[in-house]
Amino acid sequence: MAYTDDWESLMNGVFGPGGRFKAGPTAPADPAADSEPKAKTAGPLPDLNAALLAQQKKLDEMLKQQTAALQDQDVAARDALENSRRMLRDMEADGLLARGTADTRPEHLGSFEGLAEEVKQTVLGQDAFVESVVRAMRRPFVLGTEGAAARNVILLSGGSGTGRHFALTETARCMAARGLLQSDAIATLDLALYADPSAEKLFLQDLYAALCAPGEIVVFEHYESCCPSFLKTLSDLAVKGSAPLSSRYLVNKEGILVEAGTALAPGAVSRLDPHGKYLVFFSTKGREALADKFGAAFVGALGDVCTTAPYARADLAALAARQLNALAQKVHTRLGLTLSAGADVRDYVAAQCTPRQGAAGLSACCEKMFRALSEYCLQTDKPLFGTVALTAAPEGLSFRLNDGAPQPLFALLPAAYTGALDAVKAEIDALVGLAPVKDYVFGLADNVQVQQRRAAAGLKTASLSMHMIFTGNPGTGKTTIARLVAKYLKAIGALKGGQLIEVSRGDLVGRYTGHTAPLTNRVIESALGGVLFIDEAYSLYRGEQDSFGLEAIDTLVKGMEDHRDELVVILAGYTREMQVFLTANSGLASRFPNQIEFPDYTADELLAITHSLAKGKGYRLAPACDAPLRAYYAACQAADARTAGNGRLARNTLEKAIFRQSRRLVADPAAELDLILEEDLELPAIE
Repeated sequence: MAYTDDWESLMNGVFGPGGRFKAGPTAPADPAADSEPKAKTAGPLPDLNAALLAQQKKLDEMLKQQTAALQDQDVAARDALENSRRMLRDMEADGLLARGTADTRPEHLGSFEGLAEEVKQTVLGQDAFVESVVRAMRRPFVLGTEGAAARNVILLSGGSGTGRHFALTETARCMAARGLLQSDAIATLDLALYADPSAEKLFLQDLYAALCAPGEIVVFEHYESCCPSFLKTLSDLAVKGSAPLSSRYLVNKEGILVEAGTALAPGAVSRLDPHGKYLVFFSTKGREALADKFGAAFVGALGDVCTTAPYARADLAALAARQLNALAQKVHTRLGLTLSAGADVRDYVAAQCTPRQGAAGLSACCEKMFRALSEYCLQTDKPLFGTVALTAAPEGLSFRLNDGAPQPLFALLPAAYTGALDAVKAEIDALVGLAPVKDYVFGLADNVQVQQRRAAAGLKTASLSMHMIFTGNPGTGKTTIARLVAKYLKAIGALKGGQLIEVSRGDLVGRYTGHTAPLTNRVIESALGGVLFIDEAYSLYRGEQDSFGLEAIDTLVKGMEDHRDELVVILAGYTREMQVFLTANSGLASRFPNQIEFPDYTADELLAITHSLAKGKGYRLAPACDAPLRAYYAACQAADARTAGNGRLARNTLEKAIFRQSRRLVADPAAELDLILEEDLELPAIE
């Protein structure tokens, strides 16, 4: 009997048409029955019960048949599913289908066997780090993942140029070749691009694109410079498995996330999911610094923390040898020459691994060598043949073609551009006075040059602290020198950015508890690569009861240590007050080994400043102005140099003279427009 859902026919089998019972023949109706009570009778009941039992049996039979049919369907579905799985396994075995990491069967875990050793063949000098990275990538294969959550959240820490990026790239390449990843593509998000809260839309668009991009790895760099609210989104991805969005978004036809305008829009995106990808964070610091930015919950969600180690001497030698082999192939292919280099050249290249560049300095050195040899070949239009022999000496590299005489290699390169450095030096030299300050600033360049020469000779380099304290009275040029120091340090290669961020207490100290540290950290981050100049720095310390000021100082000290290779801090203020300020934190004075006193200007120096300021404004002083100005400046400085203003005194005096000259020129239109006379000077008597 086949299953039927024709309930009308079924019910008509039990009940008569119109819903009446089919109980067999009955006696004719008695008209009097409506007026008298009905007597109990059992006549029709046996027939009714029999009919109901019969229909119940029919229903039971139909249910049995339907159950049997469903069981047959289940068996067929299980067989089809198993056939599909068998077909997929056969395709994977034949190399027709790449294995994914999701729902990986235990028998596939053996495909990681020997993977770390394979990666070590290309990533030299970081064996422990490579093993930890491979372990981090294998973790979800062992533990499994749930839904669209991240497969693993990984921190790769260590110094710049220690192979962090290369190790991850090589691991992904080897995993993809083994079918452990669908692709070796890596999506990278530079979080420094989203430092401002106004970049929220761009951040969400780029994050969505990275999470939906081909490949199974998303890398996040420079989290230190990212807006804190955006870091909260990343923390939610790692900790909660998804990040809710404050607004509704739609995905347009180009795959870009755009605002929906309404929560009722069909297909609106209300959250971001990791889509089962590896979330990898890069940092030059450890998990403690990560906790300061993301919070403890995020650090707790880290599956693995992998840290590189400084290169050993033997590892650097191996890296240098590899770079030289690559250089030899390039020279042969591009220039048609055979390159010869011994252990001395190898050690020279290995010495280019500096704290700032790391192993990247080795490749940069080899690229510079290739450019120099290219310049040699460009000196003639004839093809060159034979062997180029390289040798290293304390003064640098030299080369010799075949039996020719040795020549300095890097002398072949065009002279390095020094316009920026020369311009800054000229600007500093043009400043009136400040001889001891100039000597110190120019000494910074000497130290950088010597350290570069030591690195070229294969010797250890010493990274000296360049944090400074400028003390002196107002108007002695502290701010001007600080701005030029920033430009000068960039010109000599000691700083990347060279910007000057000038702040005071109000920019560092918050208005309520918990506000100061984030405020100070944001200022520090804005100054990375340049100079942070804190004028009247002593105002940060108002005694032991000033908890907010002390918190700002503590945060500043920590930031200086965390970013010692990326930041120069200059504190400025009165001499006596600065000495008291240095006692506010036990580690403060030791972090400012360079204390420079700015002397008060002499009367002759103030006169020279006045002439310089006038020339810059298109004016000139009559010779008769010199004597009264010199006497006036001497009297002001002798009375109270602290309040006189030093350089500000010269500027204010000149501005008053220009104002009085304009009044005179209105009365005498024929007078020279650019000449300031003695009568234009306003020089009050000094008691």
